[in-house]
Amino acid sequence: MRSSPLPRMSRRGRVTIGVLIGVFVFFTLLGWGVNAWTDWLWFDEVHYTQVFTGVLATRLLLFLLVGLGMAAVIAVNLWLAHRLRPTMRPHSVEQATLERYRMLLSPRLGTWIALVAAVIGLFAGLSAQSRWSQWLLFRNGGNFGVKDPEFGVDVGFYVFQLPFWRYLLGVGFTAVVLALLGALAVHYIFGGVRLQGVGDRMTNGARAHLSTLVAVFVLLKAVAYVLDRRAMLLEYNEGAKLYGAGYADVNALLPAKEILAYISIVVAIAIIAFSNVVMRNLVWPGIALALLGVSAVAIGGIYPWAVQTFEVKPSARDKEAPYISRSIEATRAAYGLGATKSTGYAASNLTPPASLATDTSVVSNVRLLDPQLVSETYTQLQQVRGFYDFGPKLDIDRYTVSGKTSDYVVGVREINYGELTTQQNNWINRHTVYTHGYGLVAAPANQICGNGTPFFVSGFLGDSAKEVQGCAAQTEQIPAQQPRIYYGERMEADDYAIVGQTGDRNVEFDRPTSSGGEQYYNYTGDGGVKIGSFTRRLLYAIKEQESNFLLSEAVNDNSKLLYVRNPRDRVEKVAPFLTLDGDPYPAVVNGRIQWIVDGYTTAATYPYAERVNLQAETTDELTGRGTFQLARENVNYIRNSVKATVDAYDGTVRLYQFDDTDPVLKAWNKAFGGDLMLPKSAIPAELAEHFRYPADMFKVQRNLLTKFHVTDPGDFYSGQDFWQVPNVPDAPDSGQKQPPYYLFTQFPRQEGPRFQLTSAVTPNRRENLAALISGSYVDGQPKLEVLELPDQTRISGPVQVHQQMTNNGDIRQQLNLLSSGQSQVQYGNLLSLPFADGMLYVEPVYVKSNTQNAFPQLQRVLLSYGDGGSYVVLATNLSDGIKQLVEQGKRAGQGAPPPAGGTPPSTGTPPSPGGTPPALTGALADAAAKVQSAIAEVKAAQASGDFERYGRALKTLDEAMTTFQEAQAAANPSTAPTPSGSPSASPPASASPSPSPNG
Repeated sequence: MRSSPLPRMSRRGRVTIGVLIGVFVFFTLLGWGVNAWTDWLWFDEVHYTQVFTGVLATRLLLFLLVGLGMAAVIAVNLWLAHRLRPTMRPHSVEQATLERYRMLLSPRLGTWIALVAAVIGLFAGLSAQSRWSQWLLFRNGGNFGVKDPEFGVDVGFYVFQLPFWRYLLGVGFTAVVLALLGALAVHYIFGGVRLQGVGDRMTNGARAHLSTLVAVFVLLKAVAYVLDRRAMLLEYNEGAKLYGAGYADVNALLPAKEILAYISIVVAIAIIAFSNVVMRNLVWPGIALALLGVSAVAIGGIYPWAVQTFEVKPSARDKEAPYISRSIEATRAAYGLGATKSTGYAASNLTPPASLATDTSVVSNVRLLDPQLVSETYTQLQQVRGFYDFGPKLDIDRYTVSGKTSDYVVGVREINYGELTTQQNNWINRHTVYTHGYGLVAAPANQICGNGTPFFVSGFLGDSAKEVQGCAAQTEQIPAQQPRIYYGERMEADDYAIVGQTGDRNVEFDRPTSSGGEQYYNYTGDGGVKIGSFTRRLLYAIKEQESNFLLSEAVNDNSKLLYVRNPRDRVEKVAPFLTLDGDPYPAVVNGRIQWIVDGYTTAATYPYAERVNLQAETTDELTGRGTFQLARENVNYIRNSVKATVDAYDGTVRLYQFDDTDPVLKAWNKAFGGDLMLPKSAIPAELAEHFRYPADMFKVQRNLLTKFHVTDPGDFYSGQDFWQVPNVPDAPDSGQKQPPYYLFTQFPRQEGPRFQLTSAVTPNRRENLAALISGSYVDGQPKLEVLELPDQTRISGPVQVHQQMTNNGDIRQQLNLLSSGQSQVQYGNLLSLPFADGMLYVEPVYVKSNTQNAFPQLQRVLLSYGDGGSYVVLATNLSDGIKQLVEQGKRAGQGAPPPAGGTPPSTGTPPSPGGTPPALTGALADAAAKVQSAIAEVKAAQASGDFERYGRALKTLDEAMTTFQEAQAAANPSTAPTPSGSPSASPPASASPSPSPNG
């Protein structure tokens, strides 16, 4: 039968389709080309072009190899299926129906095959190019020097080789299945496979072709069984509730998979032999495939299940013990827990010792400033202009000032483009005038001004320094020779800046002057991409979709474009193979402000190690509130192998090898030429002084230690000694975990104070204290330490201590007074400090007015010693609180009962033993009347909104309560409580308008 030609499209239709396709391809290539070109310019600016070229070349290589390979397999099999078509086909209704399809395909069969193969190859290539990281590790990975406990294979095989082999196996399965389906379709259309008619339903050629593809699939299944044996060391073991092969896996499933691999090879041979040589039909090959399926179910499913159910479960503790030991050992090695130093701490002293008053290593370094709460305070007192911002959370670092090292709360005064007014927010102002912030602001974390505000020692704007809230401005003691902030955490993706004006013209807003004027500046740094030429301006006009790059006079021959200005984004772009910590922090290093970013190398295929989700493990109260949330990445190996810095002025990125023994880091360094990262020996000493134990890695390690501090497999299986991370002490019902906190302090058995990250943990499903976990650097090396309390300790945990302190009757009265009316109480970090074989708890109490522009001010300090409830103090400052705790301890040593909180009654009428207030006479009655009058005046002042009157009223109340205490002690010295402090004479919130103009 002669095939009829396909209907031809009109010339106009062909032209229209051609134009549409051409426009689509043009804009697609244009967008890709613009992005690639601008990326190259950016990488050239930061001097990391080897990353750009290395990743791009690897992506293109994988795209071409896998895409062309997949296309070739599909094309060859489709062509072969057509080539093997029968020359004569029996007449039937089925064949008559298929004839129209043959007429459609035959004239342009080569085109159709090429089109189908190209589409499949395109998607395969796009999928493959995303595997660039697996390929680079596959090519450059080495050995770990550690062998798995089952096969004796180096861990490097599992981390570097196995993931890519499994991916290639998946590509092979996909190619064979698609080729099989495509070949079957062609054979059917062209008569090689028939459903109707006389004779065989399949020609010899079609049978040989299709059976060969099925045999290849079965052979790939044999390879999969071999790889599955290794991959079993990575899978979850339901019996032991841990990762890695357990008893049933090793003794039943591993042999089963080996047997199935041999059966698969036999079945593949049988399929080819019986289909094409012996029987020349599909009956016996079908039987062989069925037997393979039955074997997979019986040998690979039923038998391991029977072993697990009838042999393991009745005595799982003993059967799984060796494999639990494997998991414990592997997990501690994979997460850097192997060298964790665990020591006992009895915490048996429940009475405040006299040494509290004279201590210089713990008490004198107690951190009172909460970096989350005082961010608003920094903004109000150090903002200077309304568009400056410090972010929702500040950072903790340590500095040596005047010969004394202590921790400081530091923040960077950045531009917040979201706070620009409508007039300020036009394109010229946003991108050429308001280009940078100014200055690092620091305050010692253990010092407070008399009115409850930070004691700033750095960060005032030069000639605009002035007295702030009763705290005299100090000469900058942490000087930054270049204080301008062009790169910071407040920068979003579209917050680019155009700098570099012609001649001596300064147009960038720099800072206010003491006379009320404004000083301007012109960027002179090395950062930024030059955009002086027309070509560059056109390039970035297309990229940013902004015509002002071509039209505005602000863009000239000297102009440079600063973009990717967030330090974390900057490091992530330079080192896309790193997982970055969610809390970058600034530090003054050699006179320049540097952002320090911790980088992690991770893996997900370390045999027998526990697998965790980084996002879930690192999320707590601070996540999203100044701390970046990590991606949902599953890992079972992590190292803090890189310390990265970003210069806040010129954006220079440096990557330093911190853990230069890490095999994963070595593989990445080798993949990009061997000189991507600076050696550890190149880390400047002044920079190393500001390294701190990274928070996200500590959270992961701390969470794992809640279980993996138990090393005995039997005890681990029972889970009786597991711990948990307590919830936020002042909001336990929120379900949010208490964040770890940085302290410069000395723990027991430490030679001196050190800067360390600390967290308390409690027994599983209980709230008493179980241990303190701390991470620090000793001689430049990370060190994890655990202070473990006895199992049956009386010492309360953070949630219990907060409740006991705030529910104390006298303390509750004063807290209610502080939070009454137009103000609210906010609690800072609850610090758990081991001291003198006991536990000292310190919790700052802030008060914030409900009025506009108010900010939290530290008004009280809650302290507790011992078990959390016996000795409790609410004091106006730490020094007074310590003195009162010591006094309580002395009274207890003399046999007197400890006072209930130590705060004076707020009503002025102490209860009598019978429950009826006695009649007050003389000086006591006068004092009580003064207290009542002062309370009434405080409430009236709050209602009026007059801050000065409110401050005077609080001062009067403070004096009245002191007078009442003295009168009460004189009237009944044997029962009068020991004073524990009185309300601050200064207002609990913003007592006066912010001194900073709003700009």
